[in-house]
Amino acid sequence: MASNGLNCARWVAGIGAGFFAFGAAAADLTPAQVAPVAEEAISSPSPWQVRVRALGVITKDDGSVNQLPGVGLEYSDTVIPELDISYFFTDNIAVELILGTTNAKIKTDGLTGGDLDVGKAWLLPPTLTLQYHFTDFGAFKPYVGAGVNYSMFYNQSEKNGFRNLDVENEFGWALQAGFDYMLDEHWGLNFDVKKIFLETDWSADLGGTKLNGKAKIDPWLIGAGVTYRF
Repeated sequence: MASNGLNCARWVAGIGAGFFAFGAAAADLTPAQVAPVAEEAISSPSPWQVRVRALGVITKDDGSVNQLPGVGLEYSDTVIPELDISYFFTDNIAVELILGTTNAKIKTDGLTGGDLDVGKAWLLPPTLTLQYHFTDFGAFKPYVGAGVNYSMFYNQSEKNGFRNLDVENEFGWALQAGFDYMLDEHWGLNFDVKKIFLETDWSADLGGTKLNGKAKIDPWLIGAGVTYRF
């Protein structure tokens, strides 16, 4: 009888030890499984990013006047502020919307007797690019992109006897390359170059004569500024 009681006690003690060992193992596994997930959720950056740049707009200075063979067009270069907003689908793939507005003074080029100031037009050229970001260089994060531009001309004004200046809105293509140098998790410095392929129609009246032709602007957009990743 005493032997049976001893065996029973041993059996109960064995079960208790087994449950204790299982509980200890579970306690050891839980932090290892949960902590990395929580840490990853905390450290993952937001998909949203904004940049503010100073942007130089350098035009191609090309175009035509159909009624005056051999006469072309020139446009002024400008420096403007620019805002862009990016959304990252993955660490490598993002889209960027580029916003800014500028003006261009237009004059003839190659006219016998001296060139004429035609007028001035303001330009709003929102540009959307799809980008690939390289992620193997630490804080240095280069990227390339390509996309579409839609240029809207507004507040157009004439000079030197010209009337009814009309530069038409037009779609164009955009290529882009640049880099961010991240100073910490959120802040960085940016340098960016874009080429916009933009050709549009224009027209104006001069002394009762209707003039029209092509304005081939094709600007380089060269910018530097500050990056913030949310």
